[in-house]
Amino acid sequence: MALWSLAPLASVGSPPGLVHLAAVAADTKTDVFGQVFESRGVVLAVLLVLIALSVICWFIIGLKTFAIARATGNTRRFIQTFRSATRLAELYQVSQTMPVSPARDMFRAGYEELDLILREREGRAARPRGDGPAAAPESASAAFENIERSLNQAAQLATSRLEKSVGFLATVGSSGPFIGLFGTVWGIMNAFGDIDPNLPILQTVTPHIAEALVATAIGLLAAIPAVMAYNFLVGRMKQLEIHLDDFSTDYLNILRRHFFS
Repeated sequence: MALWSLAPLASVGSPPGLVHLAAVAADTKTDVFGQVFESRGVVLAVLLVLIALSVICWFIIGLKTFAIARATGNTRRFIQTFRSATRLAELYQVSQTMPVSPARDMFRAGYEELDLILREREGRAARPRGDGPAAAPESASAAFENIERSLNQAAQLATSRLEKSVGFLATVGSSGPFIGLFGTVWGIMNAFGDIDPNLPILQTVTPHIAEALVATAIGLLAAIPAVMAYNFLVGRMKQLEIHLDDFSTDYLNILRRHFFS
């Protein structure tokens, strides 16, 4: 009895259409990223936009993580120096050579306003009377409010610098998946538009479907790190604001006790 191999049995026993379909499926099994590099038109534009957004997000993440960490560390060190100081004038002179931090900027802004108020009390300086922000305060409570406003302005200015561009991460996190979805929808429309009745459907549809799905995947890859980094940076900013609020309270209490009691 003759021995039959599996290959002849498959070729003899299988319908010609099934064999041809299997061959087409094997030919259409391509590299997904190779399909991305072969993308054209709107799908390619969507992929380039998402890649650019992802690169920008990673740049912002690295820059802001370092900036906020440095500002927080310098603020903590300045607060420790502040709490161990015995004279504000000496601390003001020393602060000129200390690393820049939000707490240092707040202290210097408040001390400069305090120094102007004290010189006005002694008659060595005088601001014009009036109801504008540059007018001389009419009472001790108004003078204290000027110092408090100086502290708040310095804190807001410092935090606004650190928060700059962080909102871009939230924008990418919310819009990235939708941009990728737009590329997916467009790729699927191209897939249906390029169907050729004379060719197997897998051969014409598969490349466009691959492009479409990769657009969604890249949109998620751009959005997920952006959202996570945004929440992380916002949390670090809140911790810094807590340190600044505590410092402002201590500073104002010292000024009230020694100069406005």
